[in-house]
Amino acid sequence: MRHRLTVPSVAAACLLLAVPASAADATPGAPGIGDSYYPSYGNGGYDVSHYDLRLKYRPATDRLEGTATILATATQDLSRFNLDFALEVSEVLVGGRKAEFAASGDHELEITPAAPLDSGRPFTVVVRYRGTPSKVRVNGFTAWLRTPDGGVAANEPEAAWWWFPSNDHPLDKATYDVSVAVPDGSQAISNGTLRSTSSRLGWTRYTWRSSRPQATYLATLAVGRFDITTDTTANGLPVVNAYSKDLGDNAGAARASVERTAEVAGWLSGVFGPYPFDALGGYVPNVPTGYALETQTRPFYSPRQFGGGSNVSVVVHELAHQWYGDSVSVKDWRDIWVNEGFARYAQWLWSEKEGDGTAQELADYVYAQHPAEDAFWTVKPGDPGPQNQFHAAVYDRGAIALQALRNEVGDEDFFAILKGWPTERRYGNGSVRDFEAYAEKVSGRPLGAVFDTWLFTASKPAAPAARATGVGAKVTAARPKSWRAIHATDTVHGHPAR
Repeated sequence: MRHRLTVPSVAAACLLLAVPASAADATPGAPGIGDSYYPSYGNGGYDVSHYDLRLKYRPATDRLEGTATILATATQDLSRFNLDFALEVSEVLVGGRKAEFAASGDHELEITPAAPLDSGRPFTVVVRYRGTPSKVRVNGFTAWLRTPDGGVAANEPEAAWWWFPSNDHPLDKATYDVSVAVPDGSQAISNGTLRSTSSRLGWTRYTWRSSRPQATYLATLAVGRFDITTDTTANGLPVVNAYSKDLGDNAGAARASVERTAEVAGWLSGVFGPYPFDALGGYVPNVPTGYALETQTRPFYSPRQFGGGSNVSVVVHELAHQWYGDSVSVKDWRDIWVNEGFARYAQWLWSEKEGDGTAQELADYVYAQHPAEDAFWTVKPGDPGPQNQFHAAVYDRGAIALQALRNEVGDEDFFAILKGWPTERRYGNGSVRDFEAYAEKVSGRPLGAVFDTWLFTASKPAAPAARATGVGAKVTAARPKSWRAIHATDTVHGHPAR
């Protein structure tokens, strides 16, 4: 019996030689970006540069249809990659070719392109989808809020899953075009500037553009019937504020607060440096929630924020986030202090400006009102843990840390730090330790003891340690006048019911 040596044909050999080395080396992107609190949030293997969302929404049924076009660049040789998403997907294209896709877990969309994607190469993903967002529950809740006349997407740290597929983590920011068709008589509010409106066959399409890098949780959408006010700032930036027509008794207080947005942003520019975006405003939909959120350029406010009357302090809080949280975002969700401590401290500075209590008086009062055995002191604002991410200690003890820093370095260096950080890291990310290092660089002082005392110690700093940083000398400190308005915002970032 003879054995024949099998040799590939010339055509087959050429085909084998034509396969790029990267195709053989391609691997799936990680199903999480590596966050210490939320390991499944975000994805590895690519960076998004732009989201183009073309949507159609029916308020009566809460039915959403969409086509998302995502521009991204592979950061490794990719055989497969994930998007964070929870609605029903009908088709996915990668580079214009149909791709295989499958739902995985509770918010992962696994996509396998027709051919591997080379590292460093840009690619385009088109996802067609539909669903009823308010009926989709992930981890027991929905971040899509129904209103009597529509719906709202606004939540932290997750909101995008219910209305567009994304790489859902602040480390991957992008620009946005959001175009939404709604029945005539309804309006669609989103981030940035309104580029156009057009009507056809009973539908009106609103097209919004966010031209500066924006984290996914900061993207927002509200559909309903709104009273809309427009203006421009002294620098020519467009201001768009929107109020549901059915806010009832809270309508006047909401307007009296949110209509001061341009004034507050102008004052904050003197504290934190130039406003980082090309539009501003706010919106108050008729939702039953009690929280507010710093959705980029257009913060979301619940009507209950104004149940006790006008509250400019909550506007100060959310607008402060445009610098601390939006322009400069967290590297990891454990770094939440670089968002919330500063937004709370901005409220203290506003109180100081208005003559309603100085930041020092507020710091002394917080220190005095919580005894050593209070669980308040067991939360470390510099790393509070996912269950305490929005605990009062992150806000109040976090703001004490800034007052202690101010006392340590003096006003000149302190306010240089407040302006310099969002300037140096504009549109980027930062951690608690990054901020500590920056403060040490500007002040020329070692500051580890200050940060460890107020941000990383799971107990009340003893009187000597507190007084060494200029806090707690007045152990019987009287309650500052601004206290009630500031703490009316204590649920400012509380989750909706889960």
